[in-house]
Amino acid sequence: MLPFTLASRVFRPARPGRLTDRAIETAQMMRTVIGVAATIWMVYAYPLQQSVSSFAQDKLAETLISTGVLIVAGPLALVVFVAAARPPGRAVYVRRLSGPATSFGALLATVLLLFLLLQNSGGARLALQLGPFRFVFLLVALAAVLFAVPFGLASAFLCVHYVSRTGDVHEVLPPLLAPLLVWVMFGFQLADGPPVAAPQAVQYLFLFGPPLSVTLLSAWELRRLRTQFGVTVRGALHRGHRPTPTPW
Repeated sequence: MLPFTLASRVFRPARPGRLTDRAIETAQMMRTVIGVAATIWMVYAYPLQQSVSSFAQDKLAETLISTGVLIVAGPLALVVFVAAARPPGRAVYVRRLSGPATSFGALLATVLLLFLLLQNSGGARLALQLGPFRFVFLLVALAAVLFAVPFGLASAFLCVHYVSRTGDVHEVLPPLLAPLLVWVMFGFQLADGPPVAAPQAVQYLFLFGPPLSVTLLSAWELRRLRTQFGVTVRGALHRGHRPTPTPW
């Protein structure tokens, strides 16, 4: 369980004083559970147009693509957000970049390690050059791969779920970035075609449901941050007065 525990510590937002709202966390969890349950129902209700292993590989590929999108879009969004903020917010946000930087660094280090050890048998070829120490190197490399594979998979999922710890910089960033991510994935799903032979209405539901539900949930989250905590995008950028919290 060590790879999964470490991945949770690396990718879960942990800034002291960060606003947390049980209603928002519950809504996000419910959406995830409903999405997983709906996918399972669809697979069992309608015949797959590909093998089960291919379907699972496609879902894994979607998670990895989402992670790749975040690796590119996340730093760009943080740079834009910090640059747009007025003092003294800018200096505060720069100090908070350590959380997202840790998540990005952990992902890149894991990918680089697996690439060096597994691509074209790189680990085996390197071991041949170490002479009598090759067995020790192979044991260490094997342990590193056995750790890095589950850590990398857990990291990819948690990176998407927590939007690369951008909430450590400010609470408005995850609901701003999440819709961008799901609509990018919507484009990939349009190109792939439906995974099951379902009626057209069901296909449209599963195609448009995820991006629309995430967008609506993000809009609700931003509204709740504004009404319950007085947190707005303009206030986060120090470009306007934060409104007084009003009852929900």
